[in-house]
Amino acid sequence: TAFLCLQENASQKHFYFKARLVSYIVLHILMRHLHDEVTSKEVFKVIKETYEEKFNSFMSEKLIPVAGDTALENLGIGDAKMREKIFRDVDVVVNFAATTNFNERYDVALGTNTLGPKNILDLSKKCVKLEMLLHISTAYVCGDKAGLILEEPYKMGETLTRTKTILDIGMEKKVIEQKLEEFRAKLLSKKEETKAMKELGLERARMFGWPNVYVFTKAMGEMLIGERRENLPIIIVRPTIVTSTIKEPFPGWVEGVKTVDSYFAGFGLGKITFFLGSSKTIMDVIPGDMVVNATMAAMVAHGDKPNSRFMIIYQVGSSNREPMYCSMIKDYAYNHFAKNPLMSKNGKLIKVVKPYCFTSMNSLQIYMDLKYNFPLKGLRLAYAILRHDDGGFCTDMEHQPYLLFKGRFDDSNTEKLRISVKANVKEKNMFYFVPQCINWDDYFMNIHLPGLMTFVLN
Repeated sequence: TAFLCLQENASQKHFYFKARLVSYIVLHILMRHLHDEVTSKEVFKVIKETYEEKFNSFMSEKLIPVAGDTALENLGIGDAKMREKIFRDVDVVVNFAATTNFNERYDVALGTNTLGPKNILDLSKKCVKLEMLLHISTAYVCGDKAGLILEEPYKMGETLTRTKTILDIGMEKKVIEQKLEEFRAKLLSKKEETKAMKELGLERARMFGWPNVYVFTKAMGEMLIGERRENLPIIIVRPTIVTSTIKEPFPGWVEGVKTVDSYFAGFGLGKITFFLGSSKTIMDVIPGDMVVNATMAAMVAHGDKPNSRFMIIYQVGSSNREPMYCSMIKDYAYNHFAKNPLMSKNGKLIKVVKPYCFTSMNSLQIYMDLKYNFPLKGLRLAYAILRHDDGGFCTDMEHQPYLLFKGRFDDSNTEKLRISVKANVKEKNMFYFVPQCINWDDYFMNIHLPGLMTFVLN
């Protein structure tokens, strides 16, 4: 979502960079998919309406597709002339590439989320005009930490456990290679190998204190950037849970079902009848266009600092300024789908009931034990209820660390960025990312849920 919004925003906005107005921005987009598959997305409809028949030529001027893969050396860019063009022309490198699957294969997650940033960093060092590398991470690299989570970098080898266990990324690569050799020696099927690699990822993540392979490999990606950056200026943006756009390019745009939308979708389809979360637990969500605006504002703020060798982290969320609580999610879900029911495959409207709220995993398990008299059977049924038949929605079990999260994200650096933006009238209107402006009731009931219905569920 944020990646496509950045493309759309950068394609149509003029903004101050290096203390001068730049109206002609060219984006080199590393992608596996074809150029027209990206620009055909609904998020570009505003530009299409503006430029009409000139849209394709306009986008061709703004976006240069580059075939490649961040998991490969030199990003897999085989075209030598294109590589030289990038080395010669690129001012800023922005890394949005990631697999956000909490239950991803370990080799895939490590390749994309950990080694990908390293490969991007290595390529960035070859760009002669480079002002900075901006890396999009996630605020939840903090794992299950409680209290105020600071905007601080991770040191190489740091873990979240209280033991003296040292995290060695090189060793993690070897573990994966050894396991793959074992699996192939055992002649495992592709399905069996995938299952085993997913289990390995979860095992390694928990060994070092992270709840899932996604945030574990993202944390290691940050470590590699910090360790290997040398004098390269680095910005790390850590968004919290990214939801639909609140304003640009239009309200409510979202792509796919992720995090909080897994619950909305499952509830609306009648697959989920209860909720796991506390009324005292903050759920830190932030609209996608606010993440994009914070990202672009950071580029602007640091683009006029020649010869600076900074490394700064911006946590972009709402918990420290305009907190929203977990229990509000179940209320929004019921209030919306009671009035706007989805339709089942057989053409009948799906009637929803008020969900029962469990405030801990223990209370949920006790309920299952009492109702089904056999813990394993109960948990299996819970899994079936919480998961859509086609596997399209994550379970509340997978989201447990975020539904019961006890932390708040410090955004002191981000607040300084907001203040600097407010000082410039043009930038103030252009780069809005102030969470205090969000009315959560209005946003979810009138923007996010209607957007989810329009762009995802219908």
